[in-house]
Amino acid sequence: MQKHYNKSSLTEFKLTRFKLTTLAAGLLLASGTLSAQEQDARAIAERLVDEHFQNSTLSRDEQIEELMWFAKAAEPFRGMDIQTVAEGLTTHVYESEVLAEAFSELTGINVTHNIIGEGDVVDTMQNQMQSGNSIYDGFVNDTDSIGTHIRYGTTINLSEAMENEWADYTLPTLDLDDFIGLQYGTGPDGSIYQLPTQQFANLYWFRHDWFTDPDLMAQFKEIYGYELGVPTNWTAYEDIAEFFTEHVGEIDGTKIYGHMDYGRRDPSLGWRFHDSWLSMAGMGSKGVPFGNPVDDWGIRVNEDSQPVGASVSRGGATNSPASVFAMQKAVDWLRDYAPEEAQGMTFGEAGPVPAQGHIAQQIFWYTAFTADMTDPSVAVTDDKGNPLWRMAPSPTGPYWEEGMKVGYQDVGAWTFFDSTPEDRRTAAWLFAQFTVAKTTSLEKLMHGLTPIRESDIFSEQMTEMAPKLGGLVEFYRSPNESNWTPTGTNVPDYPRMAPLWWQNLAPVMSGEVTPQEGLDKLAADLDSTMNRLARANVFDSYAPVLNEEQDPQVWLDQEGAPKAKLDNEMPQGTTVPYDEMMEAWMAAGTRQE
Repeated sequence: MQKHYNKSSLTEFKLTRFKLTTLAAGLLLASGTLSAQEQDARAIAERLVDEHFQNSTLSRDEQIEELMWFAKAAEPFRGMDIQTVAEGLTTHVYESEVLAEAFSELTGINVTHNIIGEGDVVDTMQNQMQSGNSIYDGFVNDTDSIGTHIRYGTTINLSEAMENEWADYTLPTLDLDDFIGLQYGTGPDGSIYQLPTQQFANLYWFRHDWFTDPDLMAQFKEIYGYELGVPTNWTAYEDIAEFFTEHVGEIDGTKIYGHMDYGRRDPSLGWRFHDSWLSMAGMGSKGVPFGNPVDDWGIRVNEDSQPVGASVSRGGATNSPASVFAMQKAVDWLRDYAPEEAQGMTFGEAGPVPAQGHIAQQIFWYTAFTADMTDPSVAVTDDKGNPLWRMAPSPTGPYWEEGMKVGYQDVGAWTFFDSTPEDRRTAAWLFAQFTVAKTTSLEKLMHGLTPIRESDIFSEQMTEMAPKLGGLVEFYRSPNESNWTPTGTNVPDYPRMAPLWWQNLAPVMSGEVTPQEGLDKLAADLDSTMNRLARANVFDSYAPVLNEEQDPQVWLDQEGAPKAKLDNEMPQGTTVPYDEMMEAWMAAGTRQE
């Protein structure tokens, strides 16, 4: 069974140490006995706050005190060189260019925060785990790999380390309760294995100015019999895609499209599907964050969190009717309602396209592109730089049920391995905490728009920025945000299993095989990989124990996932006015109080 981490012991430990540290610092300052080195560190801390970290939920004095803790804790490692790594998001570039330099100056630990491709991060991490060689001292690795980290026995259990070898090197003001995504890096045993440093969701994106145009609204109502608005189911999304592509056709002399996606045979195509596309249609089980017993990959686990199969014949849902429906819609919509060139695009190539001004909506849009969408020079902002677009929850498919996850959330999190020498690993842990500390986190959020702290989300600064961000702040202030979750603990080896998605589903997108054929092959490959790894005895815990195959109908006749084919997969389309939806979001957005 999935469980949330137990924070009570860590919280008590944290508060006790914070009180002691605060008392000691106060006595030291009162007595005027700061050493020359401490005086230098304080001068650096003051300058860093004034030059780089003016935006924070802490007071200036609290920021300086927090930075002084880092300077003191880092003394045993002064002069050490460490290497950490992350993928090339704006947030991580800020960590590399601003935070690494600031940390090095403050602590004397010379950190290089390397920026490489996402696939390269996964490959390098896998290399370090398998070889036992220390390549990097700390990784920012997506929590999609949490199932890998809990099984191989090479990833540092952060909960245990914070209470033992890192007890003196864990920031008293780290405030784990303030993190909004900590549960995604937590194992079934309640232990934390990964500490979030950025996160972003996939949401619905649409042209608010077009959706509120009286002429277009009247035309849609006449054709489809209901109001043009934010679609809440896949039927409405398809109707809107058809409307803008075929009935509107062009606006201001520009050909427009009702959908945007990508379909090139490329590793990024896998992200398109294992990042919850089947789950959005309703393929999996109820339960947040990951769906239990069947997750958003379609993998079923037993009560001991051991995977028992992805194929319907083993109780999984990867090739179930809901999954086939989801894949068929991906194929149809890309073919019928997206620009022709989208079929040959990758994730990176397709991402900037909606900002060009000829896309009406996108069901699967990552909030990581928010900063690009707010540039005053793009076609989707007005002459004052205000967005002509908005983001909203993605519509759900006909198999979806209340209580299921709604969409995907990418959570990049600090991850450490026992193959790294303990002194370098501890120094890297200090830098990791520096990148998420309250002194630095709000400024980082304002640069990269990938929040990790509830206190930052509810800050005055984000309230001021909200009108320019098209619904991002409101989304993260809503408790519904927790229904967008990453890949969960059911996936036993993410680096080996993730490529199976694009390799098997690219032929579906290109029309070489049917959705059923592609998904049958994917499910079989997932099962085969899990079975092979289990027989190789590579896992320390939660090893797969596959169910014997039986007639799929046996499982389809049972309650829950895998679900039998619906008689009507395209019920009446339903929409909601954006302003009504926003009122509901804002009314719910008081969870911090």
